[in-house]
Amino acid sequence: MLARPNSSQRTMTEAPRHHAARCSRMLALFAVLAAMLGGCASVVPPSPGMGEPVAWSALPGWMEDHQADAWSSLQQTCTRAAALGPTWKQLCAEAALFTDVDDELARAFFETRFAPRAMGNGEDVEGLVTGYYEPLLAGSRTRTARFRYPIYQRPDDLLVVDLGGLYPELAGRTLRGRLQGRRVVPYFSRAEITNGKRLLAGKELVWVNDPVALFFLQVQGSGRVRLPDGEMLRVGYADQNGHPYQSIGARLIAMGALKREDVNLESIKDWLRAHPDEAEAVLNSNPSYIFFAPRDPTLPGPIGSLNVPLTAGRSAAVDPAFIRLGTPVWLDTTSPLSGEPYRRLLMAQDTGGAIKGPVRVDVFFGFGPQAEQLAGNMKQPGRVFALLPRERN
Repeated sequence: MLARPNSSQRTMTEAPRHHAARCSRMLALFAVLAAMLGGCASVVPPSPGMGEPVAWSALPGWMEDHQADAWSSLQQTCTRAAALGPTWKQLCAEAALFTDVDDELARAFFETRFAPRAMGNGEDVEGLVTGYYEPLLAGSRTRTARFRYPIYQRPDDLLVVDLGGLYPELAGRTLRGRLQGRRVVPYFSRAEITNGKRLLAGKELVWVNDPVALFFLQVQGSGRVRLPDGEMLRVGYADQNGHPYQSIGARLIAMGALKREDVNLESIKDWLRAHPDEAEAVLNSNPSYIFFAPRDPTLPGPIGSLNVPLTAGRSAAVDPAFIRLGTPVWLDTTSPLSGEPYRRLLMAQDTGGAIKGPVRVDVFFGFGPQAEQLAGNMKQPGRVFALLPRERN
């Protein structure tokens, strides 16, 4: 590897040459974009829950972010450009022209090809920002005395009915259930699936040693399982039983077991492990149950709802009823650990059962202890700005 000179080692002639090269690149960028964007005057129509257009200067911290760090996340979204429509196909074709992208180039591209809008209307512009991560569990491909809690694959008898196909006014809504005779009835709840009767026998993907860790794997939607021989199995969301998600944190608050201000990932885990006789009932108060499928362990991240790998610190889950998947979003909140501003460009590439509303974002923090700590403590107020692609007339 070649040594990289620091600023004190550069000669007087190197700095001007470096600056000139950067200026040339910037001029080339704007020239290409200007040619491409001739006649571009409209923006993709806003969805419900979006406020008025704002200037880039209204995005707190926009000039301080490292937008180049979000470029790979943009490129992942661009693999779905055909499904996102012609505007995205054009945008992604333009993005593909640029290599070795730095912050200035990335910032200029986003400012040229997108237009920001504040999420929320009127005074309702501040929402909740949470986080999620990719947990690590210990497991085995066979059931043992230690590994006796199954991660289930999608069951064959789970029905998914597209209600929009029957009633146009219900477009986008689905119903999950199972056949009982000739009737469709609700699918088994968490309590029914975990009651020891092994209703889903034969659909075990892998067995793990910790029911609490298994519960939070379902909350996160993806994770990794280390097998006894050291092999790492990556699992991801395959489907859900159709029951609504209910927060067990809220349940513990209602029980008086935890104070609202003390609720986070670690405090919930600690309570469950300290109260094994009550833990099962608390876990079953959330009837929702997630089924998993094996995922490619070589991918850079878990697969989100947009069907692209997520990027740590640059991907987020949103409510697609208000922010279309693929949309870049600007987040203005604070770090749960330091209290310092946490302002950055993210790509909306995932969804979640608890992520509802126009000003609601779940940041994907990645894998490892730091990601778990950040995700487990993230419950900050924040503002969200959606960056809408500009359309060509």
